[in-house]
Amino acid sequence: MRRNAVLFVVISLVSGFGSTAMTLSAGIWVFDLTGSPGIAALTGLCIYAPTLAAPWLGALVDRLPRRPLMIWTDLLLAAIMLTLLTVSAARDAWLIYAVLLARGVSYVLIDAGETAILPSALPPDRLGDVNGWRTSAQEGMKLVAPLAGAGLYAWTGPTPVVLLAAAMPLLTAACYALLRLNLPTTANATDVASTQESAPTRGRPGQVRDGLRALFGNPAVRVPVLVAAVAIGLSGLTNAGVIAQVTQGLHLPATRLGFLSTAQGAGSIVSGLVAGRLLARRGPAAIAALGALVFGAGCVASAMPWWPSMIAGSALAGIGLVWALIAGMTVVQTETPDHLLGRVGATSTTVMFGPVAVAIPLGAVAVQLGPAAPLLIAAALTAPIAVLTLAGARRHSAAVTAA
Repeated sequence: MRRNAVLFVVISLVSGFGSTAMTLSAGIWVFDLTGSPGIAALTGLCIYAPTLAAPWLGALVDRLPRRPLMIWTDLLLAAIMLTLLTVSAARDAWLIYAVLLARGVSYVLIDAGETAILPSALPPDRLGDVNGWRTSAQEGMKLVAPLAGAGLYAWTGPTPVVLLAAAMPLLTAACYALLRLNLPTTANATDVASTQESAPTRGRPGQVRDGLRALFGNPAVRVPVLVAAVAIGLSGLTNAGVIAQVTQGLHLPATRLGFLSTAQGAGSIVSGLVAGRLLARRGPAAIAALGALVFGAGCVASAMPWWPSMIAGSALAGIGLVWALIAGMTVVQTETPDHLLGRVGATSTTVMFGPVAVAIPLGAVAVQLGPAAPLLIAAALTAPIAVLTLAGARRHSAAVTAA
């Protein structure tokens, strides 16, 4: 089990480095090609848009052997990333969006696959801690990857960033191959897949309904996931605001965004390391709400046209978003039957990350009111939901104690 925990943390380190370096560099790349912060912010839309199809992609994860699917997805992604080497002018910018869209699809498939195989690789009482370590590792790469990606881009252009991003999926594919999974769980997953393939009359719609029912039918799962969805979704609203605040409000170069990502990574490391203990003491709903509240405070700090305040705001956003994410992720893994884990995990991905695909273009429109507008709107929408959920969690805890 320790071997698997180490491998999952390494996977998070490698994938976090590659994805963060490429995503940030892609935004700067498009900004250099077009000169528009709004259009540059839309690169994030390609990453999150595929989450809207996650319930169907999750059903695919439950139908096919999970580990081979994840390995081949990574290998194909590495090949697709290399096509970015052909981009040389503004007319080629569409290829950046297309590759990021493919990367978004791979995120959904791999995230659903990891959610499904984690319970067969680790004991239930270790899931919260390992999820925290994984998230800390992945988000913590924002301490290194943004500076490395933006630095490489500023120094020699996008080519080394593309090569680096293409190499990372090859390493994660090797790590997936080294995992040791419990045979009974794997066999059950295979039996389920065989049954589904031999009964086409059920089809994917029924599988998706099963995932939705398992996710929303249990309040213990539903509340943390929905609160996380609010915080994570509204983070997409802030993308254009942060870019505009740096480039237009403070008149700094776009490469300074790397420092903000590094600050967010520092906050993510801290929050991920303590998330497991907090979940054990307070429960997923309370931690998700606390994370949303901290994220809202970070939005307010980032709305101030002062560089130190933006650094602090990014750190707070990293702390809050990771707490909300880990709460939603862990409760899905611990409360969902094995044969539904793929589709429930993918459906929770849609619920938590799908709103980002809608919020990013809305933020690109709201930034026309000023750089601070989308940031303050996100804070105003997050705070009351977080406070109400915290109050509900306290009432529930008090009732359980009294009983």
